[in-house]
This record gives sequence, structure tokens and C-alpha cells, in this order.
Amino acid sequence: MYLSTQMYEAIGDLFGVNSISPIDFYQRFLSWIRSPPTDDSAVHAEVPTNGATVSTPPSNDPDKLRAAMVRTLIEEGTILSGDVAAAFAAVPRHLFVPGEALWRAYDPQLALLPKTAANGTDTSVVSAAEVQAAMLEQAQVERGMNVLEVGSGGYNAALLAELVGPSGQVTSVDIDSGITARAGACLHKTGYDQVRVITADATKLLPGQSPFDRIIVTTAACDIAPAWIDELTPFGRIVVPLRFAGITRVIAFDRNRGSRALFAHSYRLGSFVTMQGCAEERLIPLTRDVALRVDSQHTPEFHLPALRHAIHEPPIEQWAGTAHDLPDELQLFLLTNAQPQMPILQASQELVDQGVFPTSARYGVPVLIDGGSFAYRTSRPNPDIITGYETGVVAHGPAAAKVADTLLALIREWANNHFKRDAARIEYHPKTMDTSDLLGWRVITQNGVLTVSWP
Repeated sequence: MYLSTQMYEAIGDLFGVNSISPIDFYQRFLSWIRSPPTDDSAVHAEVPTNGATVSTPPSNDPDKLRAAMVRTLIEEGTILSGDVAAAFAAVPRHLFVPGEALWRAYDPQLALLPKTAANGTDTSVVSAAEVQAAMLEQAQVERGMNVLEVGSGGYNAALLAELVGPSGQVTSVDIDSGITARAGACLHKTGYDQVRVITADATKLLPGQSPFDRIIVTTAACDIAPAWIDELTPFGRIVVPLRFAGITRVIAFDRNRGSRALFAHSYRLGSFVTMQGCAEERLIPLTRDVALRVDSQHTPEFHLPALRHAIHEPPIEQWAGTAHDLPDELQLFLLTNAQPQMPILQASQELVDQGVFPTSARYGVPVLIDGGSFAYRTSRPNPDIITGYETGVVAHGPAAAKVADTLLALIREWANNHFKRDAARIEYHPKTMDTSDLLGWRVITQNGVLTVSWP
């Protein structure tokens, strides 16, 4: 365990005490999670990141920076357990991203060390710490477990090694030998030689390594590999960023004893490098600055000239009278309930700056299309709403009022009946099973059927 005396002292400074012993460390974190102090005793400085500024200790001491990162992850509610907090405090993240500035290594929102393909797309990154923390909380890894990591960066495998302890085992697999070589070298340098790093296709069986209590996939997958189910213990869990309906959700699937079907325990928003072999989503340009993104299995026919014309017509706005909150849950509901299925509308930053489209359109917002008219959700400040913001609809085109009403009805249905975290029931059934009686929205993949229903 890479937890130095300096690290304990840094955490002690963070908690407002002069020192903290290894024995007290775990209990101190549990206390911190339940009742964090309201003051901030650390000295801070402004450091640029992503075009903005974040507050971070000015020291170049990696132990203090690591302690500050852990504190941020706890305060924002990403780290929920003492075990995960202790793992993040123990592993020296900066040693897994050589060449990165210390403040970048310990910025919880930054993904690092991208490996870029010839076409300019990232093929591998060290995920942001907040993403890794959220996935580990979903996984609920315990001491003594046998864990498979699909996609190697080194850092996440070290975190897993801390969680399983000396009686457990971590195997990290990547198809890229350059990635595994770097991960193995970093793990050796930091003292995590017990992690097995293997160069192989992780969608195939790994003889001699399974069964696994947990399988954690660190790249976006478009399907569940049959080998993952074969290698999972009867009560095991797979945490996988799964792409469907034009979006990605990090889903923690549990396997029920005696069945190969998987049932979602939880799901979260996430953005990941796509696994090799996944079909690319299609981008349908409307103008130079506006496009529709559709899933590879979604083959709609759009009236493109009419939609292009509608963009420049004066829009109408209608308001739902419902709170703007949990937008990722609403997005999932719309994409799995609207008829016809909604594509994703994306607009350039220039059009967002001009006020033609809201900020949400820059990154993608579900859009309901009816002939030459379309509608998408937006929000506005409203002090009479509990969250301070109200959800609404912007619509363009000759049938703007009609398509706006349809979208508003969906938004109100979600707000009235499904306004909570993990409201959807997500299941995955391999093709070897009878899937004729499955309910809800579905997508048929190469290996099975994914369903999303809203009980």
C-alpha cells in the first residue's frame, strides 16, 4: 500500500489536525464523509483548467494535492465509502501519468494521456478521477475479490488492488501492447506488482483467470461480450459504459444465480473512449453548424431541406411547470419513450453564443422531429420552482406547436411518475435466452437484447 507518512500528515492538515495515524485513517475518512467541516483550512491558488479556474493547493507536494483531490471527491458526493476514499488517498496518481503537471494529475475532472488514432480520435485515456471513483462506488469491490479490468491504464488497477487487498486478485487486460507495457511499468514502479497485466482481446475468455466477482470495463462498449457473463460468478457484477440510443450510461449489472440475464443495479452518466470494433454513430448534417446524431441501428428518414429551413424560422417556447433537475434521467426517458425514436441534436459553439440554440445543444440534446418541424428541451430560471429552474421546450417549423405539445407531455409524464435517480429498469438478455416476452424499449445487439422500461 503506497501511503507514506507524508500522506497521512497531508490528510491530517486537511482535517485540521497536525497528524493522523494509519490506524485512525479509515475512521477519520468515515467521519469526514458523514460530517465534513464547513471551513477550509488549506491555502489555495487559482490554476487554469478547461478554460476556467479551479481552486487547488499551490504546493507541488503530490501528497497534499492528492489529499485535496480526495476531499473534493468526497465533498461533491462522488466518493461515498471509506474504502474508496482510502484507495484514492493511497495511490500516487501522478506516477501513472508521467509528463503531466502535478495539478493536472490531481484535478478530479481531467482525463489524461490520450492515445490518438490516425483519424484524430482518442483510443485510450486515463479517465478522470471522478469518473473512476463513481465506477468503483458502483462496483462495490470487497476484500478478497477476484476482479477483471477491461482496458488498462494502470492507475485504476492500482485502486482496485487497494480495494481487494492482499487476499484478492486484479487482472487488467488490454488489446494494445503499448498500453499494457506502460501500465505494467507504472504498476511496478509504484509497488503494485501483484496486478496481472495481460495483452489480449478482453471480449474473449481468459483461461486460468476466472471466475471474477467483478468485471469493470473502462471503455465504452456497444454490447456485452458473452465471455464476460461466462467468467462472472453467480452473484457477480459487471460495471460497463454501454452505448445505446446515441448515449452512454455506466451500468452496474448484477447476475442472478441460475440465469445469464443481467439486471441493472444502478446507472450513471459517462463519456468514454469507444471500444475497438464498435459501430460508429452516424452524423447527419443539417447545416455547417447543426447535425443530427443517430445510433448505428437507428435508420430514420428525415426531411432534411424542410428541417434546414425550420432552423431559421422564429421558434416558439412552451414551459412544463416542472423542475429542471436530473437532466440525464430525463434524457434517457425521452430517448426510450418517444415515437419515433429521437436523434441527438448538436449545434456549434458559434450558434450557442448567438443564442440560436441553448448550451445543451453544444453537447447533444434529444430532439423530437415531425416532418419539417422539431422540438427539444431547454430551461429557464424560475424562483417558484424548487430547484430554481423550470424545464421547457423550444420548437421550430410549421408544426412547432404540435411537436412542442408532444414533447411537453413526455416531460410531464417523466416529472410526475419517474422523477428520481435509477428510475429505469435496464436488463440485458443474451440471445441464447428466450427474449420474446421482454417489455419496454429495446435494442437488439449482436450478442443479446437490451431493454429499458419505466415501472
